[in-house]
Amino acid sequence: MRTKQIYNPENTADFKNQLLIWSQQFDEVIWLDSNQYEQQYSSYDAILAVEAFTSIQTDYHDGFEKLKEYQTLANDWVFGYLTYDLKNDVEALKSQNTDGLEFPDLSFFQPKKIFLFKDNQVEIQYLKFVDDEIQPDLEDILKAKEVVTNPEENNIKIKLKIHKDEYFEKVNTLLNHIHSGDIYEANFCQEFYAENTQISPLETYNKLNAISKPPFAAFVKLYDKFALSASPERYIKKESQHIISQPIKGTAKRSLDKTEDNELKNNLIADEKERSENIMIVDLVRNDLSKTATKGSVKVEELCKIYTFDQVHQMISTVTSEVKPETHPVDILKSTFPMGSMTGAPKISAMKIIEKLEATKRGLYSGAIGYFTPENDFDFNVVIRTILYNATQKYVSYSVGGAITAKSDPLKEYEECLVKAKAMRTVLEN
Repeated sequence: MRTKQIYNPENTADFKNQLLIWSQQFDEVIWLDSNQYEQQYSSYDAILAVEAFTSIQTDYHDGFEKLKEYQTLANDWVFGYLTYDLKNDVEALKSQNTDGLEFPDLSFFQPKKIFLFKDNQVEIQYLKFVDDEIQPDLEDILKAKEVVTNPEENNIKIKLKIHKDEYFEKVNTLLNHIHSGDIYEANFCQEFYAENTQISPLETYNKLNAISKPPFAAFVKLYDKFALSASPERYIKKESQHIISQPIKGTAKRSLDKTEDNELKNNLIADEKERSENIMIVDLVRNDLSKTATKGSVKVEELCKIYTFDQVHQMISTVTSEVKPETHPVDILKSTFPMGSMTGAPKISAMKIIEKLEATKRGLYSGAIGYFTPENDFDFNVVIRTILYNATQKYVSYSVGGAITAKSDPLKEYEECLVKAKAMRTVLEN
């Protein structure tokens, strides 16, 4: 079905850059980059998928069943995203908040052309009927040059949907729910946005990625909708019958001063509130994975381990399970979606409460971007630290959230949100 060819670029970083510039001619583009971040579970260093041969876009109604049918029939590489609002397909829930971005709830495509990076080598896979384009495309890629945009585009005024005093009120409402026993934890999010705004998506993505260098970066272009993601978090990965989920809960800022930076990291390790956040979500993920796992196979490989990124220190746990060979990959996604790190516990109660308190529909934020392989494996990130852009509506948005527990201090939660938002704000305003 696909012609495969190995290419050895003289300089991998330069080739990546040229490939991304070349890719902008297509309506469907998904670029996933690990930024060479060392991690245990890694299949590729980077992947580019372009130009749809087949595709699916749908709302949440029977969304997972439609995806299941599409992925089964394609029996090939399939790339795309799941928005948070597919929760309404999994449970009897609603999304009635304002939506400035208007992304479809689910969007996937089977690409004609794929570039798989591993250890300074690129495996090129083209569908058979376009394989005569490999050589001409390589020549075009090596000639690709960056287009410098007008700096006036960056005159962006960021607005908040929820202002500071209102944020405090809403967090206190969540704390009342926690003290009443309705929930133990809720991930409460707020949107920052700009209207009547044009950005250069690729240039913006490159700036954001350079600041953060995260392991689950993504550039998504699907017609006029863009996601520029510097995500540090894996949602879920399938390797044969092995399932890996790596929730993040617990964040500390970085410092340029080594001693202070080490102190910030150690404070995060010792922070009881952050650890309790993480452990509650680990329990939720264990429960979610158990729905498709073989008996006794759910394990916590790492609990509250600190990982360091360019912008922040993060507390990450790794939960794994085994599934039967006949288990459909989409059923694994459906039974764990939305990811626990972006909802709260108990999951359904938390989702109902945050829907009432949040000011905007989450859409792709706190959803997932990723791919299925022809072998029915998959890998998806969590859409956080991400700038979303609807070019037709000229609407730019990024959201941040934090886990509210019984020990939460509204001021500290607000400050943590600003830490998480810093890279995105810097990129858009400078």
